[in-house]
Amino acid sequence: MSAHTQKPVLIIGGAGLVGSQTARTLRRLQPGLPLTLGGRDLARAGAVARELGGADAVRVDLERPDLGLPDGRAFSAVAMFVKDDTLHSVKYAQAKGVPHVGISTAMFELAPEVALFIHQPARAPILLASQWLAGAATLSVLHFAKEFRALESIDISAVLDEEDLGGPAAYADFERQTQAAPNAQILEDGKWRWVHGEAAARTFKSVDGTEVRGQAYSLLDGMSLAAATGARSIRFDLSLGQSSSRRRGEPFSTEIILELTGELRDGTKGRVRHELVHPSGQAPVTAVGVAVALERLLGLSGGAPVAPGLYLPEVLVEPAYLVRRLEEFGTRFRRV
Repeated sequence: MSAHTQKPVLIIGGAGLVGSQTARTLRRLQPGLPLTLGGRDLARAGAVARELGGADAVRVDLERPDLGLPDGRAFSAVAMFVKDDTLHSVKYAQAKGVPHVGISTAMFELAPEVALFIHQPARAPILLASQWLAGAATLSVLHFAKEFRALESIDISAVLDEEDLGGPAAYADFERQTQAAPNAQILEDGKWRWVHGEAAARTFKSVDGTEVRGQAYSLLDGMSLAAATGARSIRFDLSLGQSSSRRRGEPFSTEIILELTGELRDGTKGRVRHELVHPSGQAPVTAVGVAVALERLLGLSGGAPVAPGLYLPEVLVEPAYLVRRLEEFGTRFRRV
């Protein structure tokens, strides 16, 4: 491990549901990587740190440019699990010259973060990882797209169980992203469109065959996949309700359905459906996405430490590697 990565990763929101799950995932993937869990509740963060071992806790104040941290503290990366309306966490990472990963920014609210990078492009790597479950859907699409010579359309449907919204920070993200912009952006026949009402609704089959109604959702998956694949139509729909497992009387799960249409390698036209299910919900899937991204940024997998720049997950992480890690941590894949 390099001297750079001997410094701890600062996980802001590290005592929350997804932040703590990410810390545990990193501990399994990189046992020697030190971690610092940051949050408003020092006692809660400290309890998670003691459970992990090789970790400590700090109180973080996002209202302050220095995050309320002592001058002498040094970190190898900053991972954000809450919406930072001040963007002080990005500025802090830039000032320290370390990678920053954020997962709470919708497509329609990217501009302030991108502007910070444009003004200081050589300061730090900034990873925009607000795709569904930190890139799980986008990178899985790219992994399965290898079956195609050319993609025409990509439909991503996600079922988020109403009992699996997560903690207060996750609920606030969902409320903001679904209410701040009344319309959603999709790619339709090569043109970006804002849709609302019936045009924004779509009925799809969940993994148990039940028809559910979804709503178009403006996450980063659409722009990532448009740039990566050249598909002419891409949309992401979210259904908040009851997952298939809970309909069977079991605990909630999370579901992602990927439907790809295009020219297959043998020259025929085909439509292929892949289903991803995690029986413990969205948190462990998101945790793997962020942990794998941090590994890559720090040069602990897939190559040397990443240079300063503005990145999306699919530019840095090999899709097959993420799919393998998702399977190792309990995600089930099925081709229909």
